[in-house]
Amino acid sequence: MHPVVADVTARVTDRSRASRTAYLQRLSRAASELSLRPARTDLGCSNLAHAVASCGGSDRTTMAADTGVSLGIITSYNDMLSAHAPFEHYPAAMKQTAREVGAVARVAGGVPAMCDGITQGRAGMELSLFSRDVIAMSAAIALSHDVFDGVLMLGVCDKIVPGLVAGALSFGHLPTALVPAGPMASGRSNADKAETRKAYAAGEVGREELLESEVASYHSPGTCTFYGTANSNQMLMDVMGLHLPGAAFVHPDDPLRDALTAATTSRVAEIAASDSPYGIGQVVSEKTVVNGVVALLATGGSTNHTMHLISMAAAAGIDLTWEDFDDLSTAVPSIARIYPNGPADVNHFHAAGGTPFLIRTLLDHGLLHEDVLTVAGPGLRRYTQRPEVVDGRLEFVDIATASGDAAVLRAADNPFTVDGGLRVLGGTLGHAVIKVSAVKDEHRVIEAPARVFTDQVGFLQAFSRRELDRDVIVVIREQGPSANGMPELHALTPSLGVLQKRGYAVALVTDGRMSGASGAIPAAIHVTPESVHAGPISKVHDGDVIRVDSLTGRLDVLVDEDEFASRVPSPRVSPEGVGTGRELFAPMRAAVGRADEGAHIFGSLGHVWDKSDSAPFVSHEETR
Repeated sequence: MHPVVADVTARVTDRSRASRTAYLQRLSRAASELSLRPARTDLGCSNLAHAVASCGGSDRTTMAADTGVSLGIITSYNDMLSAHAPFEHYPAAMKQTAREVGAVARVAGGVPAMCDGITQGRAGMELSLFSRDVIAMSAAIALSHDVFDGVLMLGVCDKIVPGLVAGALSFGHLPTALVPAGPMASGRSNADKAETRKAYAAGEVGREELLESEVASYHSPGTCTFYGTANSNQMLMDVMGLHLPGAAFVHPDDPLRDALTAATTSRVAEIAASDSPYGIGQVVSEKTVVNGVVALLATGGSTNHTMHLISMAAAAGIDLTWEDFDDLSTAVPSIARIYPNGPADVNHFHAAGGTPFLIRTLLDHGLLHEDVLTVAGPGLRRYTQRPEVVDGRLEFVDIATASGDAAVLRAADNPFTVDGGLRVLGGTLGHAVIKVSAVKDEHRVIEAPARVFTDQVGFLQAFSRRELDRDVIVVIREQGPSANGMPELHALTPSLGVLQKRGYAVALVTDGRMSGASGAIPAAIHVTPESVHAGPISKVHDGDVIRVDSLTGRLDVLVDEDEFASRVPSPRVSPEGVGTGRELFAPMRAAVGRADEGAHIFGSLGHVWDKSDSAPFVSHEETR
């Protein structure tokens, strides 16, 4: 193993020892309570009657007997959203596959699935991050009937997969697999789309041309093709062994997709019926989590996973931190160029070798742990093969020794850059993350006066008045989890890009999110402590000089230390969220944790957090 990967894994394991032990003990108790298999055999007659009432035919016979595996399907299907629409027909196909192997599969419940692409810049976006925790709880409710021996989870996009994984881990003794739907075919290139957005922001084209560009980009069922959080999810599920090998990026209409879905159903039934069944809680180990971080860094994946991976890990009793990301990023090479880190989309990545090639080259260079448990069986090496339908049967075959397109995907010994392109920043403005894989070298350090806003609208109005045509660090606060649910701020991206194109030194500092579409603008995001907790960002004034230095990992306001410390935090400007369902989420805003602890409502692992604490973060760079 690479020494940094080994050291971080050891550190995560040591830090998590008490919480992970307690979690595994809980799984052991749950498994022992279900030693009489299948799970429903200890139900009372009335309980079992309710559990069987909806079944017909052979399913009723199997469920009423003391033999035969019961699989629960949890689905994020809705026909409004392109990524989830393909799931409409999955349950029927999975039920038929289950019958063929002597099992019963039924839809145990559904989970909400919202689209950040629709809610960007709108009030509904304030529910987005919290939807992850709602999904986790919804999944737990679906499984609470306690009649299932295995679980199949249908999900793809941003908050859906992390929420499904967290919910499944609360039933971690059950064999579980994630089932993807795949990306839509490539449409208009992401680079062309981005240029049209910038032209619209600059007033050079009208809404009609912008809409034509967007529709040509997002044009059919399937996941959006840029490498945002949705596709980062799918890559992670492959690398973490929660899909069958190579399942992530097969098109929804490809016969291979149906074959993989059937094989996943059969495989979960097989694990559940075996003499040594194992659950998702055993699959998601410390080594699995580190593998996920490594793969995220190697591919320039979504910054949302600096929260989602921490939250998923916590659900398995594993204590992951931003500093683990930071240290791994120094050792993990960047070997993929997928938009916004390059012109290619995920279909091009898949064609170049995709996750099997990615996993193989990272394994061969000691950057991934091979000795992990997966849905497919023990050992990650089996994930270096790609699936194919041969003579009507699913087979896993060896991939080519070289990348199919070195402009998109490379071996670890021939990287695009020697580090993973994600840095953790620390300094007098707190703790933040910055994605630099698409940031040019000349923009890696920005020092400029601040212009402070408390929402996106104020920024866009100032931009339209050309008040920001200068070197500027845009500070947008009151956008953290406790303030308003931490919405993504992509409405800023085109305008910031225009300022950069005009030749100005530009950066963003915010306690909000930018997610997987973070691109060429240096953006210090997820600033912690957030503004409404009196974090240092709440004391920044217009004109204060700020330095965002992604080379040394510093985020500082360059004013007199004593004068800055004596400032009173700015009073909150943004109102409490009401309307569009936001008032229903007030308890979650009150309970949510810090961004660097996963920004979830389920409590922290090994951390003591006082919401009044505004002490600046001291980066590892300063203590190493």
